[in-house]
Amino acid sequence: MIKAIAIDDENMALEVIKAHASKVPFLELKATFTDAVQGLEYLKSNPVELVFLDINMPDISGVELATLLPKETQVIFTTAYSDYAVQGFELDAIDYLLKPFNLGRFLKACQKAQEWLQLQPATLQQYIYIKTSEGQVKVKYKDLFCCEATGNYVTFHLRNGNLMSRITLAEIEKELPSSFIRTHRSYIVNSELVDKAERHQLVLEGHSFPISMSFMDEVMRQFENE
Repeated sequence: MIKAIAIDDENMALEVIKAHASKVPFLELKATFTDAVQGLEYLKSNPVELVFLDINMPDISGVELATLLPKETQVIFTTAYSDYAVQGFELDAIDYLLKPFNLGRFLKACQKAQEWLQLQPATLQQYIYIKTSEGQVKVKYKDLFCCEATGNYVTFHLRNGNLMSRITLAEIEKELPSSFIRTHRSYIVNSELVDKAERHQLVLEGHSFPISMSFMDEVMRQFENE
């Protein structure tokens, strides 16, 4: 699922993007903004993979705004003016949508974004953002031992303490690279940090995490292949 936001100073343009986005099964439009600065502020604590970005805006142009986005965030420019196309592609934008655009053209742009993201090796991203009661916290994979389901929450066991987030283990599993393996219905463990793989537990730098019978064969196979 691609998480995205849209920034455009015209509400009508945002309504079109909302309507199209609702019909793309692999796209989740998290928020829309008519104010570019508010959009930037949102991204500080709510990172996304993709931004639909109008170019011709009053306070700051979309081209200028694109240079301020996190470098891992991809851009699809939207504008009524074809003159900006060259600038858009010079900034390595995924695509350039000329208004008014229909669902078919919108979908094609989204598919380009999906293909680009799928081609990126999982190892390129060395972190995950965890949503906590105090906001989004950036956690590096090398510091994350294990994810433990505790009721309606997941506890993230880290080198320097723990974090808790209201999310399911299944949702987190989709976000993590293949080096994180399910060992139990309540645990996902970072296999790259395992010091010892025993029949009923994995030991990571002095911390022990259980392996249930239902996951034992798969877990042992993982370490036999390494």
